[in-house]
Amino acid sequence: MSLAETALPFTDIRNLVKSFPGADEAALAAVRAREAQLTKPAGSLGRLEEISEWVAAWSGNARPKVTRPLVAIFATAHGIADKGVSAYPSSVNRQMVENFAAGGAAINQICRINDIGLKVFDLAVDIPTPAITEEDAMDEANCAATMAYGMEALAGGIDMVCLGEMGIGNTTVAAAVLMALFGGTAAEWVGRGTGVDDQGLVRKQAAVEAAVARLNGEKDPLEILRRIGGREIAAMAGLIIAARLQRVPVIVDGFVTTAAAAVVYAMDPAGLDHCLFAHVSAEAAHERALQIMGKTALLNLGMRLGEGTGAALAAGLVKAALEAHNSMATFADAGVSGKDA
Repeated sequence: MSLAETALPFTDIRNLVKSFPGADEAALAAVRAREAQLTKPAGSLGRLEEISEWVAAWSGNARPKVTRPLVAIFATAHGIADKGVSAYPSSVNRQMVENFAAGGAAINQICRINDIGLKVFDLAVDIPTPAITEEDAMDEANCAATMAYGMEALAGGIDMVCLGEMGIGNTTVAAAVLMALFGGTAAEWVGRGTGVDDQGLVRKQAAVEAAVARLNGEKDPLEILRRIGGREIAAMAGLIIAARLQRVPVIVDGFVTTAAAAVVYAMDPAGLDHCLFAHVSAEAAHERALQIMGKTALLNLGMRLGEGTGAALAAGLVKAALEAHNSMATFADAGVSGKDA
């Protein structure tokens, strides 16, 4: 795969998904063998042990490490935001991009304390996509090009990537994508997002119903993505695909990033095995999406900010898990008697 491509037709993207590699079983076995020798009862670190195995399996490293983690925030604008579905105006998009650059957002602080890189990708943040109730968000060429752009986020030796997003109205778009992919009603998928009031919630549900109805039963994941998705969802789906091909573990953030992951899942149910789901969002339908895909989030902190904040927090736990695995003494090293001694 050449990440220099500026536009990949959907047929090429489907072929990339078909070529997904599996886990590195040798690296996984090596981590499990070392885990059994560490100075602790077997399984006593719970999911931290699973995290070490996950990084080894998908990085191909028998002594798994993360040295260049990145939070990649994809920012864009949605025409549906002008339909009264959000508590905030679209002008916030540019203002928040500037806030990220100035270091003033929540994600800046979380990245700093956890020593994680941060990069914001501006996906035409001043030019909204058409309102998905009335027109397709993208044509095939633009959608594929945006997915290819997302793939480029791995440039520079990134060895773990955390998905983040920002775009007023994007919980509406995410709900529409998830409803189209997984079925159900708008009421089951639509939440309050950034804090929309009761009337706004009704408008939001109506918008999602209208957008999905416009698909006329379309079930192709890439067609759903281009017609009722958004640029940030397309870019994150592309990044998930590229990360699998390059053996880079991915941490998925909240509701909107999960919609991007769901597009890949709908193409290949095993296509998210290299992904860790960071947290359960306060957006109620997030848990529904995770259950459908058979995923269990690492954290549940009642968060609904986006920006990759939950993913960055989870990345801190990943780093702690790897440090424990790699730096703990074994029973032999420490002269501690094992269970069967």
